[in-house]
Amino acid sequence: MSRRPLVPEAKEKLDRMKTEYANELGMKFNDSYKGNETSKLNGSVGGPIGGLMTKKMVEAFEKKLL
Repeated sequence: MSRRPLVPEAKEKLDRMKTEYANELGMKFNDSYKGNETSKLNGSVGGPIGGLMTKKMVEAFEKKLL
């Protein structure tokens, strides 16, 4: 799976959303290289942020449908 957004113009807003949600979860998030970290450590940070992003985007889309 590609890490590039399907709509390249949305990258900046998606990054801002990711940072907002990390702050909402009380996590310190930076987008620096984490290739030297364990997958468990990276997953413990990225998983909750990605999950919350998905939840909020689905919620926004559902509201838009109504």
